[in-house]
Amino acid sequence: MADRTESDSRRLLRRLRDTLAEPGAGQERLNRVVRLIATSMHTEVCSVYLFRDDETLELCATEGLKRESVHKTRMKLGEGLVGRVAKTSNPINTANAPAEKGFRYMPETGEELYSSFLGVPIQRLGEKVGVLVVQSKQARQYSEDEVYALEVVAMVVAEMTELGAFIGEGEALSAPHKHPVMFRGGTGQEGAAEGRVWLHEPRVVITNPVGDDPVKELERLNKAVADLRLSVDVMLTTTDFADKEQQQILEAYRMFANSRGWMRRMEEDIQRGLSAEAAVEKEQSAARARLEQVPDPYLRDRLHDLDDLSNRLLRILTGQGHDTGAEMPENPILVARNIGPAELLDYGRKLRGVVLEEGSVGSHAAVVARALAIPLVIHAEKITTEALNGDHILVDGDQGIVHLRPEQTVANSFRDKIAMQAAAQSRYASLRDLPATSLCGQTIALHMNAGLMADLPSLTGSGAEGVGLFRTELQFLVRSHVPKRGELAALYGRVLDAAKGKRVAFRTLDIGSDKVLPYMKRVEEPNPAMGWRAIRVGLDKPGVMRMQLQALIRATAGRPLTVMFPFVAEFDEFREARQRLIDEIEHERKLGHTLPTSTEIGAMLETPSLAYAPDAFFELVDFISIGGNDLKQFFFAADRENERVRRRYDMLNTSFLTFLEHIIARCARTGTHLSFCGEDAGRPIEALCLAALGLRTLSMRPASIGPVKHLIRRTNLAELRQVLYAARDGGATNLRPAVMDWLSTQDI
Repeated sequence: MADRTESDSRRLLRRLRDTLAEPGAGQERLNRVVRLIATSMHTEVCSVYLFRDDETLELCATEGLKRESVHKTRMKLGEGLVGRVAKTSNPINTANAPAEKGFRYMPETGEELYSSFLGVPIQRLGEKVGVLVVQSKQARQYSEDEVYALEVVAMVVAEMTELGAFIGEGEALSAPHKHPVMFRGGTGQEGAAEGRVWLHEPRVVITNPVGDDPVKELERLNKAVADLRLSVDVMLTTTDFADKEQQQILEAYRMFANSRGWMRRMEEDIQRGLSAEAAVEKEQSAARARLEQVPDPYLRDRLHDLDDLSNRLLRILTGQGHDTGAEMPENPILVARNIGPAELLDYGRKLRGVVLEEGSVGSHAAVVARALAIPLVIHAEKITTEALNGDHILVDGDQGIVHLRPEQTVANSFRDKIAMQAAAQSRYASLRDLPATSLCGQTIALHMNAGLMADLPSLTGSGAEGVGLFRTELQFLVRSHVPKRGELAALYGRVLDAAKGKRVAFRTLDIGSDKVLPYMKRVEEPNPAMGWRAIRVGLDKPGVMRMQLQALIRATAGRPLTVMFPFVAEFDEFREARQRLIDEIEHERKLGHTLPTSTEIGAMLETPSLAYAPDAFFELVDFISIGGNDLKQFFFAADRENERVRRRYDMLNTSFLTFLEHIIARCARTGTHLSFCGEDAGRPIEALCLAALGLRTLSMRPASIGPVKHLIRRTNLAELRQVLYAARDGGATNLRPAVMDWLSTQDI
C-alpha cells in the first residue's frame, strides 16, 4: 500500500511539474493545479488559499466550490478551519468539518455539501504562503499517507509561488518580493540610512522541487549529508575550543547530522517525489514552523541549530555557496539573522546600516555598529526571507523601523528627514571650534566615546575635547585567541598618536554578561548582567589584567595615561585594581621602560552601591565616570536587554535625577572630577538636564556632540535648574514635561 502511495505521489508531482511548465497566466496555472490535485486524490474539492496581506487569506483557485467565490472569499488569520491551519502551521484532518471547533460556514462557496476536510499549510522556510485544502462529501478521515502526500504537494506549490509561477491580478497573486514592506523592530544604534540590501547569507533558490529518479535523489542526499558530517567532524577535531558554547553548537550539529529521524523524513519525502534539496527545505520549513510555537529557549536554540545545518546542506546540494558572485551594491545595508563582531568589522565602513532579525542593544554587533557610527535595527522579524539582494531599503535606527522597497512618498519623506539631519550637522560644524558655554556662562566639556581606530578621525571632525571612553574589549572580541601584549601596546599607541595630545580614557576589559570572548569559557549564569563580568573578571584573572595594563603603560611612550576600571561595586575592588596598576608601573620602571608622564586612575560608577562608598574612595580616585546605561538598569531594576521594560523608565525620572544629584554633591565635596558617559549623554534634552544638575563633562558618540553643544550654547542652565527644582518640589515624578514646557518658551 505504501509503495503504491509513493508511486501515486511521485506521479502526481511529475504531473504537477509538467502542468506548471505549460504556458499560461498565473490564474490559469493555479486552476490547472487544483484540478489535477482533486483528480489525483479522488476528492470532489481542492482549493488554494493564499495570503493577500499578513492577516488575510484569499480563495485564489478551486475545483469543486463555486467559481464565483474565487477572489471574493476572504478570512482572517485564525478564522475558520483554513485560518486555523494558517495560524498554527499544523494540518487539520476531520471527517465532520461543521462539528470541528472554530468552523466557519462560507455560504458563497457552496461548501455545505462537503463533510470531510483536510487542510495543510503552504509554507517556505517558515514563511507562511497559504493553505491547501481538499474536501469530500463522504464523511471520512484522510489517511496518514494522504496527509503526507498533500504536504509534499503543498511544498512544491510554495516553491513555485516563490518562483513566480502564479502571478496574476490582485494582492494574493502579486509577484513575490515586489511589494513595499515595513518592519517594526528595535533600536540597536540610532541614525538613518538609505541604500540597497546586501544579504549576509544569500537566499538558496530551489528551481527543481520535483525529483524524477528517487534512487538518484537519495544518492545525492546521502553524498551531501556525508560531506556535511565530514565538515562538522573536521571542525570539531581541528578547532581549539576555549569556548565551550561553540563546541556545544558543533556537537548539536553533529547530533542532528547523524539523526536517523531527520534522514528518514527526508528519504520519505524523496520517495514521494521531491528532489533532494526540496526534501531538505521541507524539513527546514517544518523546523521553522515548530520554532514559532516553542517557548523554551533551549529548544529554540536547538531548532536554530537544525535550521543552520539545513542551510549548510542546501548549499552543498545546490552549489549555492556564500559567494554567489553577486557584487555588493552601492550604499549597502547589511541584512542578516544575526552576525558576530569580527564578521561585521570585516565589512567595515562600506556599510551604511545593519538590519538584524535577532540581536540586542548590548550585543557585539550593536557595539561595533556604534563604533562604525551606522544605524542598526534589531528584531526585524522575517526580513531575511522577504529581502533580496539589491532591494531598495530605508533604515530608521531612531524609531527601529525598516522600509523595504518603499513607496515613493515614503522614500521622499525619509530623504527629507536625512536632509534635515545633514543640514543640522552642517550647522553644527560651524560650532566645532567653539566651547559648549551656556548663556549663564557655564562651560561643559564634551568628549566622545570610541572603540576602534576608525573612530579617532571623529575626534577632530566632531569638535570633541578628548575621548571620555575608549572601549578596549573590541580588540579581544574579534580575535579567536588572546591578543599579544605587543599587539595591544601598538594599537593603544596608535590611538594616542591619533588623539594628538588630547586626553584618552582607556576603559579596561569589560567582558562577561553579553560580551563573552570567543576563547573564554562561558559561565552559565541566570542573570549575566549582574554576574561575573568586567572588574570581577579582571581581578579573578590577574594574568589578563596584568597583560593589558602593561600594554597601556608601554603605549604611552612618555605621554599621560588615563585608565578607568569598569563596573566597580565597592571601594575594595577599586583599591585592589588601582594597586595592580601602580605595581605594574613600578615593574616597568625596574625594567627600564619609559613611563607615563602622569597617571590618572578612575572608576566607572555603574552600580548604586558605589554612590554610597566611604569618603576615602572619593578622595583616592582621580576621577569618576558615571556609566549611565548600566546605572539606570540597576537603579530601576529594568533589564536593558528586555524590550518590554528597557524603555519603561525615563532618565528624567525625579528619583533618578535626585540620585545623580547625590553623586554630584559627593564629588563636589571631595573635589573628585566627575563625568557622565552613556546613551543619555548624547541626547540633547537629557544632556541639558545633566549639565543643569552640575555635571561639567559629558561623553557621547561623535555625531551627538554638535546637537548637544548647539542646545547648551542657547540655554540658561541656571534657569533650567530652577525649573527642575520647582517641578520636583511640586511633586512631579517625571521632570520631562516641565523641561519641555520651559524649552518651548525659549528662543532656541
